[in-house]
Amino acid sequence: MTDLQTIFNSESELVAAALALGAENAGGSLTAGELALVKEAGVAPKGAVVTLLKDLIRAGKDPLGDIFSTLRSSETRREHGATYTPAPIVQTMVDWAASTRNPVRIVDPGVGSARFLMRAAAAFPKAELVGIDIDPLAALLARANLAAAGFADRSRIILGDYRRFSDRVDGSTLYIGNPPYVRHHQIAPKWKEWLAIEASKLGLSASKLAGLHVYFFLATARNAKPKDYGTFITASEWLDVNYGAIVRTLMLGALGGKSVTVIDPNAQPFPDAATTAAIATFEIGAKPTSVYFQRVDDLDKLGELGKGRKIHRDRLSTESRWSHLTHITEKPPEGYVELGELCRVHRGTVTGANGVWIAGEHSAGLPDSVLFPTVTRAREVLEAGGLLHDPKRLRCVIDIPTDLDELDNADRKAVTKFLKIARRMGGDKGYVASHRKAWWSVGLRAAAPIISTYMARRPPGFVINRAEARHINIAHGLYPREELSEDAKKALVDYLSVNITQRSGRTYAGGLTKFEPREMERLIVPGPALLVAGAAR
Repeated sequence: MTDLQTIFNSESELVAAALALGAENAGGSLTAGELALVKEAGVAPKGAVVTLLKDLIRAGKDPLGDIFSTLRSSETRREHGATYTPAPIVQTMVDWAASTRNPVRIVDPGVGSARFLMRAAAAFPKAELVGIDIDPLAALLARANLAAAGFADRSRIILGDYRRFSDRVDGSTLYIGNPPYVRHHQIAPKWKEWLAIEASKLGLSASKLAGLHVYFFLATARNAKPKDYGTFITASEWLDVNYGAIVRTLMLGALGGKSVTVIDPNAQPFPDAATTAAIATFEIGAKPTSVYFQRVDDLDKLGELGKGRKIHRDRLSTESRWSHLTHITEKPPEGYVELGELCRVHRGTVTGANGVWIAGEHSAGLPDSVLFPTVTRAREVLEAGGLLHDPKRLRCVIDIPTDLDELDNADRKAVTKFLKIARRMGGDKGYVASHRKAWWSVGLRAAAPIISTYMARRPPGFVINRAEARHINIAHGLYPREELSEDAKKALVDYLSVNITQRSGRTYAGGLTKFEPREMERLIVPGPALLVAGAAR
């Protein structure tokens, strides 16, 4: 494949290769967008190159998609949600579909180069093949692959938006693919309105913060009919985040969810996006008493979908987050406990306006009594080597008492002067300030004996807080339920720093791993006796 990738230097040359493979003869008439690319096509590749491409395609490879992924950067493709799925995952999803029933039609909502349609076409030799995509180059590549593989006569490629697709057929439809992952910031207001309207038709509410993959789940639930079925692979965020609640509800209702398989980011489910993936399977009209959950950390261990831990629907309907259900809860080893038995974990205080409440030139003259050394950057924990000891290296957060009468005259005069500046900076505006007892009182928590990071492209960092520093919402505070000796705290921090991996948290698109307080409390750590013994050694 490397040799082929060096042959093609531009997308126009890739268009020429697609045409040489028969793109114009598969999937129906070319659209205006595709014809515009054809008009600018480069020089046709040599016959030997076309023959090699055909041989690779007929052997189940996707040379066109691989070349496309090289020519167009991952950053550019991610803007449109164009992340191509590795063959082992595609085959596993097709195998599940083949074990369920024979469809008369297969629909891939974000067809790309037709990886899913190609594998499904081989598994279902009589089914109509329908691929939809908004990218004219992707559409041409899909046509070329289908033509080269001999599936042209039963394929239809649509250059358009899946949310507008509403065709129905007699018989069962298989919906399969990798719906595009696009964050809500890039979704037009008219489509956010569409999401709200279509959700309301099903008696549901939808968040405007939802990513594009959520729209595709909803569009499928809207269009599908009983006995239709499907499997989608997406980023796993919908399992836990608030905007994913509509997908969770659809899985328990209109979609008829059957299983969820989570693939750890270490397995690289999406080669150019370090994120956790979730494969959902569903069957319209089905109401299974339980849904299967499983987690894999290696694509070689992916196995069959629809296996794993059975979770009753009633429990799922009361759970606000689902990803933890993919972890098999094992009894801790002798002497080990959940971190939550030793410590309460609390997220840091939200200031609502760091530019106002983190001290700087604008706060000159404030008394020390309202200035608190505070962890305000994750790197302050990560670079501390397990021990935070010098408060002078930290910035201060301004935390003024709710009752200004607690201040002496000189301090109150300085604070009153500052509050005028804070108002001009908008410190009294916004949701957080408006919901505080007094807009000027940030309300920092007491200093936590141990402080941890909770979101990074790496496992969390932990430090003993000898500096008596406070922390804002870039960190968590660990507050022992019973007093721990300094040696025991050091042993605990040393253990957490070495033994906790990203897998224990939630990994989002882009590779960020997040640990919510309750998730951190479920971490398995040595109990008090082992901590003391370990410290003694």
